[in-house]
Amino acid sequence: MSAATMIAVIDDEYALRNLLETSLSARGYTVLTAATAKLGLEQIAARQPQIIVLDLGLPDQDGLEVIRSVREWATTPIIILSARHEEAAKIAALDLGADDYLTKPFSTDELLARIRVAERHLQQRPANEPLIDVGDLRIDLANRSVKRGAEEIHLTPTEYQLLRLFMLNRGRVLTHATLLREVWGPGYQQDTQLLRGFIAQLRQKIEPQPNRPRFISTEPGIGYRMADE
Repeated sequence: MSAATMIAVIDDEYALRNLLETSLSARGYTVLTAATAKLGLEQIAARQPQIIVLDLGLPDQDGLEVIRSVREWATTPIIILSARHEEAAKIAALDLGADDYLTKPFSTDELLARIRVAERHLQQRPANEPLIDVGDLRIDLANRSVKRGAEEIHLTPTEYQLLRLFMLNRGRVLTHATLLREVWGPGYQQDTQLLRGFIAQLRQKIEPQPNRPRFISTEPGIGYRMADE
């Protein structure tokens, strides 16, 4: 898909923009670049790229505001690049609708891997399709059933809702607050102990080796990520 994929890179560091434009173009991507939030948003609206790579520390507007603006009208995958190491900044970006993040400095290969995940999301069947597969794990949304290989897995209603949310967002980082809000409601957004308990239960049922999870990985201090293949 890379030959047809357009990526918007919004970052105020000239050297980094130039590096990413060169590296991505060499791999067949079409690359738009912008040094400011204003120019980036104008390019996104005019050219409608398939993927956005966004720095949070822009000179004219915080990158969080760019995420908020884009999410008002588009579901384009957004990969955050940030020199901010504190978890709060990453959580804020993900809660606003970013799909993934990388902390500077990062390797080009790591960014390319995240871009490939975003590309697979663009190719995956819509959320209203009844069957979703991750490896040998399958969820049937129409019949509310789950299988790993030929084995039927019996989940409680809450476990099913949690797994459904993960499967619909495979490859994305989902924060603790997002998971708690979507499964239990807004009044539970701080109850990470409740969430950890249900994640442990779910892993016991779906993971071949629960202590070495293959499907649901932990993003320390932030949330969890469902494998995308």
